[in-house]
Amino acid sequence: MHTLKRLSVRLQARLHRLDDDRGDVPGWVLVTLMTAGLVVALWAVAGPALTQVFNDAIAKVTGAI
Repeated sequence: MHTLKRLSVRLQARLHRLDDDRGDVPGWVLVTLMTAGLVVALWAVAGPALTQVFNDAIAKVTGAI
């Protein structure tokens, strides 16, 4: 019976630790949304220049220039 009590205490402690980790999910959601917003904003501003740089690099590698 002592083993059952010890197992119960360990299980409750583990479940309590799992409950503590759930509060950080909104922070990760916010970081993900902000990162996506930054990517969209940078792509809107620098999209044509980045496309040209990429096309020039590919042309140099393939020998088209």
